[in-house]
Amino acid sequence: MTTTRLTTAQALVRFLTRQFTARDGERHRLVDATWGIFGHGNVAGIGQALLEHGEDMPFHQGRNEQAMVHAAVGYARQSGRLSAHAVTTSIGPGATNLVTGAALATVNHLPVLLLPGDTFAARPADPVLQQLEVPYAGDVSVNDCLRPVSRYFDRITRPEALIPAALAAMRVLSDPAQTGAVTLALPQDVQAEAFDWPEEFFRERTWTVRRQAPDPAELAAAVRAVRAARRPLIVAGGGVHHSAAEEALRELADATGIPVASTQAGKGSLRFDHPADVGGIGHTGTATADELARTADLVIGVGTRYSDFTTASHTLFTTPDVRFLNLNVTAFDGHKMAGAPLIADARAGLEALTAALAGWRVPSAYVAEYTEDKARWEQRVDAAYATDEPDVRPTQLQVLGLLDALVTDEDVLINAAGSLPGDLHKLWRARSPRQYHVEYGYSCMGYEIPASIGVALAAPDRPVWALVGDGTYLMMPTEIVTAVQENIPVKVVILQNHGYASIGGLSESVGGERFGTAYRFRAPDGTYTGAPLPVDLAANAASLGMRVIRAKTVADLRDALAEARAADGPTCVYVETETADTVSPPPPAQAWWDVPVAETADRPPAVKARKEYDRHVSARRRHL
Repeated sequence: MTTTRLTTAQALVRFLTRQFTARDGERHRLVDATWGIFGHGNVAGIGQALLEHGEDMPFHQGRNEQAMVHAAVGYARQSGRLSAHAVTTSIGPGATNLVTGAALATVNHLPVLLLPGDTFAARPADPVLQQLEVPYAGDVSVNDCLRPVSRYFDRITRPEALIPAALAAMRVLSDPAQTGAVTLALPQDVQAEAFDWPEEFFRERTWTVRRQAPDPAELAAAVRAVRAARRPLIVAGGGVHHSAAEEALRELADATGIPVASTQAGKGSLRFDHPADVGGIGHTGTATADELARTADLVIGVGTRYSDFTTASHTLFTTPDVRFLNLNVTAFDGHKMAGAPLIADARAGLEALTAALAGWRVPSAYVAEYTEDKARWEQRVDAAYATDEPDVRPTQLQVLGLLDALVTDEDVLINAAGSLPGDLHKLWRARSPRQYHVEYGYSCMGYEIPASIGVALAAPDRPVWALVGDGTYLMMPTEIVTAVQENIPVKVVILQNHGYASIGGLSESVGGERFGTAYRFRAPDGTYTGAPLPVDLAANAASLGMRVIRAKTVADLRDALAEARAADGPTCVYVETETADTVSPPPPAQAWWDVPVAETADRPPAVKARKEYDRHVSARRRHL
């Protein structure tokens, strides 16, 4: 047997350069690049190996470990989960900083390979710098925090153990049902240890991303359920995009007339102007989609996990005899809502349904009903976006309206937290499958800027916008430096409203009186009142190297956004928004969301909120 003597780290990097995915006849590098911040625990192992393989394994330097995972997730999502990035860190805080990003990746079923350094396997010195000592278990390190947020976890305590672990890692990264964060914890002494590796370990491997066909019996049951329905509704989730099933969904909607609502992850599955597209569903959904949900007799979930926002905390689907049909690649999600499962790849399942339903359509009166409702909702969107007064400070909705008038099918909008996800889900007119990139599975503040870098790396010819509020910006602006260093032409739009606007509104609605949500000076009595803090986020972005355009009015903002879109380097547009939303108030929530309210309280707002809570919660039902 031919062998090659390499360190464990060198062997791992060489192995990664020779792994590929294949789907529908197209082949992609599975691990296309590595992000890293070096310290003790990875600088002499993985760092040295990446230096040796610089031509085959591109390297990106990050500023924050969590942000590096976000960038890798953005890359994987834009790549359709067919390519991923690896992330390497030192031991200790470098490794634990991965946990939030890993959870986000796993919640959203997006592949990322985590390579944290770990303490010495041989324990020549114990404890070492940054080691957490656990008195009851000598084999535990802080990296064990990554176990519950990883789809696969292994600690490589001997060089030869890398062989089965690396193969298992690739299997999970390329598995459409199981993918997420994959962690290979690498003790620093093992990384640098040499071993005679079988040359077969380094041969090119192609991992097929399966398109599982539906079971014939489940398909027959699904067809019977659809044919028996009078008011069916499709709920398109992120699985439509992951499977590249958008065209198959359009063909089913064209053939049957079934309306299509979308979750946050599924928005853009149909173009906004497709006749069957009725917009977002759930707490942040449109009036059109939510009314259809309330009267549906069959809900066809495609690639959705039915989060509480989608189901309005189980208060949305109110028809007494409503039933669910769940097309999903995972049985775990396929059986939710007591639904009839159709376990299959989304595209394969939709194509099979379309063929089996040939000649069947929903009643014409149903089509006329949702068509008219959709037209009325579009009028509300137009009103929210209206910018009739060019010399006033814009509202958040007007910012979206100006972007709506500027972008084409090619642009990508990225957001994750605050009040923007709700406004975007209700109002944004998605023009292409990859345009709407709102991470709402974990809704992680700080995701937007690093994710925009990952998206831009995956799609260098597309304009990429990171939409961030001031609260989100303050969480994680540091990857601006990475964008500047690599000259990645992301467009960051900072909307300054001097506080946590979204959670402030929620606080007010549940009797919390906006406590602790505004950025204000603290008065001697402990209250936060007065003028906003003198924090200049535009100056901060400029200090990190980004070109910044300040906009004060609607007219300024229109020009600034156009200038940013045309820029060939990283550019920031900064605007203070009208917090009262007096010009174009957003449409209110069209469905409920369960946030428990204090059952006993002395303050009147909380007492009132509890009465409203009890009214809503009484409408919740278990779907059985």
